[in-house]
Amino acid sequence: MPSLFRKKDVVSDLQNKDVILTRTLVAKDLVIMGVGVIVGSGIFITPGIIAANYAGPGVIFTYLFAALVCIGAAFCYSEFASTIPLAGSAYTYSYSVYGEIVAWIVGWSLVSEYLFAAASTAVSWSAYFRNLLAGFGITLPKALQSAAHTNGNAQGRFDIIAFIIVLLATVLLLQGLTESVRINAIMVYVKIFVILLFVVVAAFFVKPENYNPFLPFGWSGIGKGASVAFYAFLGFDVVSTASEEVKNPKRNMPIGIIVSLLVVAILYSLVSFVLVGAVNYKNLNVADPVAHALNVLNQNWASGIISLGAVMGMTTVLLVIMYGGTRLIYSFSRDGLLPKSFKSVNKKSIPANSTLLVGLAAAIAAAVLPIDKITELVNIGTLLAFASTSIGVIFLRHGKNTRELKPAFKVPLYPIFPLISFFACIYLMTQLQPFTWHMYGIWTGIGLVIYFGYGYWHSLVKKHK
Repeated sequence: MPSLFRKKDVVSDLQNKDVILTRTLVAKDLVIMGVGVIVGSGIFITPGIIAANYAGPGVIFTYLFAALVCIGAAFCYSEFASTIPLAGSAYTYSYSVYGEIVAWIVGWSLVSEYLFAAASTAVSWSAYFRNLLAGFGITLPKALQSAAHTNGNAQGRFDIIAFIIVLLATVLLLQGLTESVRINAIMVYVKIFVILLFVVVAAFFVKPENYNPFLPFGWSGIGKGASVAFYAFLGFDVVSTASEEVKNPKRNMPIGIIVSLLVVAILYSLVSFVLVGAVNYKNLNVADPVAHALNVLNQNWASGIISLGAVMGMTTVLLVIMYGGTRLIYSFSRDGLLPKSFKSVNKKSIPANSTLLVGLAAAIAAAVLPIDKITELVNIGTLLAFASTSIGVIFLRHGKNTRELKPAFKVPLYPIFPLISFFACIYLMTQLQPFTWHMYGIWTGIGLVIYFGYGYWHSLVKKHK
């Protein structure tokens, strides 16, 4: 089937005047969106794990190394986003340079990223909220606390809180992008304030002896720790799904992607450096190292505020991840690969059916699936998208249907950066567990059934050939 590799005519799409989505976002909104989705519960969890098990006081190097890998991918995303400012992120980019079947596989992989990232975030949010309720003497029945066999709860059947928080996020997204961005911005500002509060408070308790030895596990620990730290940076690619709702996307998209990643890298580095300076790294192998450190330092008042920041972090991640998923489903439908009902928008220019589909799917997944068994699907889907986008820059510049496009941003040190980013992503994919690859194979199989059962026959690109 040679038509499996038919490519999307992005030149015609860019010239299409029938714009459905409203351009309301500026660079500042994109930076807030990026920081909101990247800085989640990871900044409050991973520094302790990495310090205690991989890098010791040198944990800051793991974040800097991981940031460099992500910046390579971010450069590639920025060139694509400034050249092809269309919704769909890596799916749309792949459609233009590789062809339809590759685009579908990449896009379907991104669906797993958005769906399971939203679900796992909701489960974490639920666990924290249950702890808050317990503080007031309120305990839910075990059957409604979590999915079966989650966190040792053999009696769990349905995570009612996770289900509800996803539905509430869905309702908020349906109210309009401006409203969602405004609420997201407020929570991001609170989150940054809380992170900086920790840095300032903990800085007064830093002891130079806690930095000695600086690399107790050697330089090899930095590499291993970076593979863990890398996942704390995931999410900046979601920013590129907003291309069609951005004013002057050729300028603002690269700014939003790169600046948000740099801001996050600085925040992660500050937190990790101060954390290991205030508390010995051997005592940080806990689920909540930031709050734990403040408790050890007898700063319980700040610990409570930090916990609030963690909730804010998870809420912004949930909103932005779900937003990315809805725009991806919208792009599938607009291209004919899913039923056309998913590209319809309401009076506020929101793809309502796509939003409802993503919201219900994520809510059900969060409520009934043992999410700890499938969360690595988030990683493998993201890494595949990163890899395809990185190497895709080379095809973008030389492809017949894209070389006439003029990017507003170009990857520096081309083609070195794209190649390094591509191989770095492939390497990290090889480090994932066999179980993850098995689950990914099943997920891809389901996607191919949908494609050959519907998408292949209804593709608008096929009809125009």
